[in-house]
Amino acid sequence: MTLFQFLEKKPLYYDEIDYNRMPNAYKSIKDKLKLPKIIQIVGTNGKGSTGRFIADMLRTQNISVGHYTSPHIIKFNERIWINGKDVDDKVLEFAHVQLQTILSNDFVATLSYFEYTTLLAILIFSKSCEFIVLEAGLGGEYDATSVFPKVLSVITPIGLDHEDFLGKNIREIAITKLNSITKKAVISKQYESEVYEIAKEICKKKDAELFICEDLIKFDTIKNINDIITKKNLPMFQKINLETASCAVSLLGYEPNFSNITLMQGRSQKIDKNITIDVGHNIMAAKAIATSFKGKKITLIYNSFKDKQYEKVLDILLPIVKKVEILLLENKREMATNEILQICKNSAIKVSNFTKIDKNNDYLVFGSFVVVEKFLELYEKH
Repeated sequence: MTLFQFLEKKPLYYDEIDYNRMPNAYKSIKDKLKLPKIIQIVGTNGKGSTGRFIADMLRTQNISVGHYTSPHIIKFNERIWINGKDVDDKVLEFAHVQLQTILSNDFVATLSYFEYTTLLAILIFSKSCEFIVLEAGLGGEYDATSVFPKVLSVITPIGLDHEDFLGKNIREIAITKLNSITKKAVISKQYESEVYEIAKEICKKKDAELFICEDLIKFDTIKNINDIITKKNLPMFQKINLETASCAVSLLGYEPNFSNITLMQGRSQKIDKNITIDVGHNIMAAKAIATSFKGKKITLIYNSFKDKQYEKVLDILLPIVKKVEILLLENKREMATNEILQICKNSAIKVSNFTKIDKNNDYLVFGSFVVVEKFLELYEKH
């Protein structure tokens, strides 16, 4: 069975979490792996971009580096990136066969999609990388990426998201994420001041060093970041991600270098002169996007899962929106299509189903990875 056939049968997550399965699976094969130095990224927003910036900066030091991120937009290979390129199918299949050989049949059968692919990525990275940047999935403390020893924990902005899994408020979510930190951690600028206090509490209990990015970053580095933002016409929310990545690289003993910076797909990415796509889907992401488009009026191509805070997201975005076009999706999770339609009507915002792009309008595609994926699929066809 090929990797992709195998993964199609894997659950993305289980209703009940087994906190021992992933640690035990890793323990069973750890002697067969030579782990690179691991940097783990936890947070709510900016994990992917911050991780890629760290990887890019390490590459300028002639270091072989891997970056593990999730979910993917178009193709699974996007999740495993090595030295500037997504992993190819042959490497994936070879590693899949090897992993099936060294794991017990029980673990092969019971590991979730994310748990299995995390081990797959580690196996691939262990063959050639000196550093790995591991992006946590939903959580932190019990995340599949947290079973490995780390040289540095990087904390991006923490906000409300995935409340059913992580907690009902900022404190609960922050504790879940921050309990994953190792002996050295750097925390980015936070929008919720409570997060700093929780980080300090946890670091004190763990006897860990905590570095606050705003205190650590140098004036010259900020100037270089501002220059990069202007030169590459990046949205201002990427400034925080670049600052966090710079601090992380400094703590690893290297000088931040911005000559090789690349943007991950779907992060406020302009795919045409009038189309921007963004995989953001929560309140924090909506605020960042609204700031980026301040003073403009765009057509919003949008949809949301019903368990997300789409009402608050729309409330934040509507000042920059002249029309909403709902992207119809079929998904195992229930969509909020009818609710979004009603909110727009109540707000006197023009609303219809998305059919095609008008070259005379400016568009923002927003809502989640699946919204962006579906849009790109339709866009490429036309």
